[in-house]
Amino acid sequence: MTHKGRIVFAVALTSTLGLGLTACNDGEDSASTQESPSASAPASSDPAGESPSADPSDDAAAPAGGDVAAPGTKLKIGDRAILPFKYGTEKKGTIAVTVTAIEKGAEADMAAFGEKAKGMTPYYIRMKVENVGGTDLSYSSLKLRGKLAGGGPTGVILIGDLPGKCDSESAPREFAAKGASYETCSLSATKTDPIAAASFEEGDAYSDSPVLWTS
Repeated sequence: MTHKGRIVFAVALTSTLGLGLTACNDGEDSASTQESPSASAPASSDPAGESPSADPSDDAAAPAGGDVAAPGTKLKIGDRAILPFKYGTEKKGTIAVTVTAIEKGAEADMAAFGEKAKGMTPYYIRMKVENVGGTDLSYSSLKLRGKLAGGGPTGVILIGDLPGKCDSESAPREFAAKGASYETCSLSATKTDPIAAASFEEGDAYSDSPVLWTS
């Protein structure tokens, strides 16, 4: 399932207030803007309104199919990491994530976001997600965040995708059995240095010390 339609993102640059922008790529002629000191713009594309997080303390997040990657693990593009995963309040288990590419897009790709996106360069984090725990994780979704070299933040938070460029896919109905897999893409962007890493930071342990994939 591809998440299309309204895309929301927040820009958070150090020394400036956050800027919230809502842009439509479904043919609407105008976009509404809102300035706010908050750098978050929540959105959910799941029909049940669930949001993903990981909780390594959950029983259902026990190692399956190999050892779970410890917080702070550093990997290369193409490496596979087994991770605890929780989606909403009911779905939890163990997944394996393989980042297959971090691709640089063109500034023109950000046109759908309007004037506030000028100067931003998008990056497309492509990945394969596997169900290694065998629990029902159908219709869940996962987002990895782009990081600068050394793991620093980009200063830009994006929620959504760019259809045809970077399609954020949710897990299919069949993603409820061990061995099931799907491919997806996380959109990230920067106004400064290039994005050099992809970061898994779901759950308390990983938010402080994320798993990073670099080239």
